[in-house]
Amino acid sequence: MELKDFMDLSKLQKIQDDFSNATGLAAIAVGLNGEYLTKGSNFTDFCMKYTRGSQEGLRRCVKCDNECSGTYHCHAGLMDFSIDILVNQDKVGKIIGGQVLPNPPDEEKFRASAQELGIDPKQYIQALQKVPVIPESKIRASANLLGIIVNQLVNLEYFKYSNADRLTGVQKGVEESNELIQTINDNTSHLKAIAKKQNILSLNASIEAARSGEAGAGFAVVAKSMQELSSESAVIYNEIEKSVAKITERVSSLALLFE
Repeated sequence: MELKDFMDLSKLQKIQDDFSNATGLAAIAVGLNGEYLTKGSNFTDFCMKYTRGSQEGLRRCVKCDNECSGTYHCHAGLMDFSIDILVNQDKVGKIIGGQVLPNPPDEEKFRASAQELGIDPKQYIQALQKVPVIPESKIRASANLLGIIVNQLVNLEYFKYSNADRLTGVQKGVEESNELIQTINDNTSHLKAIAKKQNILSLNASIEAARSGEAGAGFAVVAKSMQELSSESAVIYNEIEKSVAKITERVSSLALLFE
């Protein structure tokens, strides 16, 4: 499983860029096969143009990229980091970066390194002077924070990807539930209208029964029963409406999860 199989890499790029802008540390996401998945953020000429631009420097940098983990001092004298991106304990990529100095540099030492790597010492020192100097404690804390944020984002994206069919099914169920709720509301309104008509008919029947005297006594009993039944029905319909309102509220809450 590759990170790019399920991840919206633009989201990862945004976090990476914001991280680099806020901390001054370089960063880039790398796939399992070594492929760069994002564009590098805040990379320096000291590393990319000069150190990696020399054959020996590139060899040493690649060795560090492949073998080092966590936050570490690279062969060129800078601090870098390499953080694994894990999904269910499976590695799907990593985010690497750093390219900063933990202390003000000893320029003589870097001149010697330039000569060893076949790099113009003057240009190397000029590039070195543009490298940010950040306390080691801040470098480590920043790298750890980036690792936490990236891993949380990636795992959330994987959850959405792996549960897409289930979520679609739930969303469809919510939509169907809304349709059923509307049908219940329509039918309940219709039944309430019938109950009101029954109540009116029972009142009219009671009046006619009273006019008929003893001859309408039996009819009066029936009319009274109809009126009681109509009143009970109205109470039931009101309770149904309250229950439907609660169901509607719950379904609406679920629907918000898919917006």
